Amino acid sequence: MQTPALAVLLARSQAAATQRHDAFARALPHERWLARAIGLSPDDSRDTSAPLALQAMHQRAITPESGVWFLLNPVHIHIARDHLVLTDPRRLALSDADAHTLFALAAPLFEEIGQQLVYGDAGTWFLRADGWSTLQTSTPDATCGHNIDIWMPKGPAERDWRKVQNEIQMHWHDNAVNRARESVGLNPVNSLWLWGGAQAGQRMTTTEYTAGFNLGNWRSDTMKHGANATLADIIATHTPRGLLMLDALIEPALGEDLSEWLLRFNELEATWFAPLLQALKDKSLTSCRLILTHGSAIREYSVSRTTLRKFWLKPSLKGLLQ
Repeated sequence: MQTPALAVLLARSQAAATQRHDAFARALPHERWLARAIGLSPDDSRDTSAPLALQAMHQRAITPESGVWFLLNPVHIHIARDHLVLTDPRRLALSDADAHTLFALAAPLFEEIGQQLVYGDAGTWFLRADGWSTLQTSTPDATCGHNIDIWMPKGPAERDWRKVQNEIQMHWHDNAVNRARESVGLNPVNSLWLWGGAQAGQRMTTTEYTAGFNLGNWRSDTMKHGANATLADIIATHTPRGLLMLDALIEPALGEDLSEWLLRFNELEATWFAPLLQALKDKSLTSCRLILTHGSAIREYSVSRTTLRKFWLKPSLKGLLQ
């Protein structure tokens, strides 16, 4: 890793105690933190994915008037020796044409049980299922790479979901779309992942942040503001309190691709950490918090012009190992 600026920021900051999270929770630590931060999930007592479906629908100009809506992602589930494993949907490379073909096969199966399926884009569909509001669901990132049994939807309607899921799997099994995908080395699209249920009309509670940047890649496109913004662009907006998400490391982490992970980490240094350190030094930025997470923990670091004056503290990345 070539990240000298990040080493300075971590070493010369005030660190809060590490918060441990259940490694088998239905959402990753950063997903739970984000849901609370933007006012989507103030009650953290129920172990389920945040109610993100409505925000994802609004981003695609879909405004449901009523009902309970879920996110539905076409996925590839890998069949291991004695269990099933969800693979990262980011790497599915599903075209819009193929997605429409699979959608057309799945929609009638939901209609038969009185549920409405709505197309968002190739990787994101929406399901109205009013009777499934109590289902506990898991985010795809929390599930990826694991035996899916633990993370499958749980609740009174779980058998209803599994039944229609199995029917869709059978309809897609030998479809021309999947035969063509396998012929060029792509994984077949063999299932759907249900999560993010929300009641139509549900609104965010008050949030402490006045702007969100680069949050468009957070699974549901919850906030998309300045998706290509640089740090200089963000500072120029004079936002009193902004929230920036850097998610470039998630995909290689889930795919256990260390070389790509290191490459992207070094890119973050050049694009964000070095400019951030300079902005604090030249007083164009007063202070910031760095919230670092992994699969089962989260830790915050507060850095300001004052803490940077601690020149006797040697730059170090040991904070990443907490």
